[in-house]
Amino acid sequence: MSEDVLTEAKDGVLVITINRPDAKNAMNKAAAEGIAAALDRLDAEDDLRVAILTGAGGTFCSGMDLKGFLRGETPFVEGRGFGGLTQKSPDKPVIAAVEGYALAGGLELMISCDLVVANKDSKFGIPEVKRGLAAAAGGLMKLPDQIPHKVAMELALTGEFIDAGRAYELGLINRVTDGSAMDGALELAKAISANGPLAVKISKQIIEESRGWSLESRWDEQAKLTPLVFASEDAREGAAAFAEKRAPNWKGK
Repeated sequence: MSEDVLTEAKDGVLVITINRPDAKNAMNKAAAEGIAAALDRLDAEDDLRVAILTGAGGTFCSGMDLKGFLRGETPFVEGRGFGGLTQKSPDKPVIAAVEGYALAGGLELMISCDLVVANKDSKFGIPEVKRGLAAAAGGLMKLPDQIPHKVAMELALTGEFIDAGRAYELGLINRVTDGSAMDGALELAKAISANGPLAVKISKQIIEESRGWSLESRWDEQAKLTPLVFASEDAREGAAAFAEKRAPNWKGK
């Protein structure tokens, strides 16, 4: 694992930290590969239920490392996208814990996470047009799925920032904290981890994939996935735990 990315696992939560504070956590190739490797670990280890992606030193991610760009380096991982995440999400949930700025590729990285917790002083934007570039790491395609079309257009064409309050109003982030975004993200991760892991995984898959399903096919497509949940050991365990008034012992199968 690259020192540009740090990981720590505890109580079923994998914390992934972009560790380039001197560069405002600008994404380079090594950091992108480090995030991709950490997300592979998330899906591979049964005791890990959810990941939190954050940045060291009070900034989430300021986008692509432009110095690296000028050297011909691109912070993309083949098949995975910018930062090892924007093109392909892991099977398990990822929460972004945002302090400071989530800009350009950093914003695209954030909106590729399943949930977002941000400090009240955070700022968000895709200012690529101000540098003669375009938000090609998913921002131009994903933002209109997550916020109103005209607001997405304004952010893309002006390059201006919005604050956490406005981002919350638009539904771009889930929770705003007065204190540490990480504390808020850990609280959210704990709530997710308490649930059946297979049910969480399939629920995420349906929400993601159903956006591409036609009205005519959506029930048939869902029916290919939900039997995996209802026929699982966890489904029986959940019912038994409820009846016996105890905490469930999930197995993820």
